[in-house]
Amino acid sequence: MEKVDQKLAGILVMSGYLAGFGQFKITPGLEDTPVLHCHGMSDPMVPFGMAEKSRDKAIEKGATDYKLEGYAGLQHSVCPQEIADAAQFLSRILPPDDSCKIQLKDPSEMSVKELKEAIRKAGLGSKAVGLMEKAEFVKLVKDHRE
Repeated sequence: MEKVDQKLAGILVMSGYLAGFGQFKITPGLEDTPVLHCHGMSDPMVPFGMAEKSRDKAIEKGATDYKLEGYAGLQHSVCPQEIADAAQFLSRILPPDDSCKIQLKDPSEMSVKELKEAIRKAGLGSKAVGLMEKAEFVKLVKDHRE
């Protein structure tokens, strides 16, 4: 198995489990990737035991920073404490600056196809009716982003 040049800041799991235990491997050098696994202890869809088994298998495969946080009475949902724990975890693992911020492509550098897709994803289709020129699409996307 190859080593990697870049590492994930961390992994946040909410009401999930590790599928394919038998095939799961951790890439060398990523064993210390922080994992916060939040799970309702009354989850009828993904029983808490599956979360415990996921943690145990990940640790067995070499994970060294895996925390399973159970929430009493919580079903397959979220609660304020879980959201607070997730936010605290993310603020701990993500850089304090904009180095991990996604940089959006400048609309003036987009193709018409990319502009139309951005307009569709932003739910701006009704505002694009009747637009013909690329400059009009660019203006619509720029105005939406501001």
